Amino acid sequence: MTIFSKIIAGEIPSYKIAENEKFFAFLDISPLVKGHVLIVTKLEIDKFFDLPDDYLGALLQFAKPIAHSIEKSFNCNRCGISVIGLEVPHAHLHLVPINSANDLNFIHDKLKLSPKEMKEIQQKIISNLD
Repeated sequence: MTIFSKIIAGEIPSYKIAENEKFFAFLDISPLVKGHVLIVTKLEIDKFFDLPDDYLGALLQFAKPIAHSIEKSFNCNRCGISVIGLEVPHAHLHLVPINSANDLNFIHDKLKLSPKEMKEIQQKIISNLD
């Protein structure tokens, strides 16, 4: 069981943004910037492109209102997406508020935010969901 499966099961706490029968979205606890959201599949599959075809399209449809909310919530040009998948062997997508391509550089130092800051970010994104 991956750490993401434990988060989905509620065994590890998270700052949940949204959920449906296939996906779970929550704040990254080591974000590149404020507003960095992870979307994970409820299927425990390692590689993104090993997901069933119906999951691939559904994942972007699930991500769309979250991305729009991120853009409304933070000072950014757009919400960038990234699929890396090296750190946790569980298919997932990063949604990150960006102003340049360099903002998606995962080599950058990650932020260390307080629980209060994380809760404020969570509430801001949820309040702007369509």
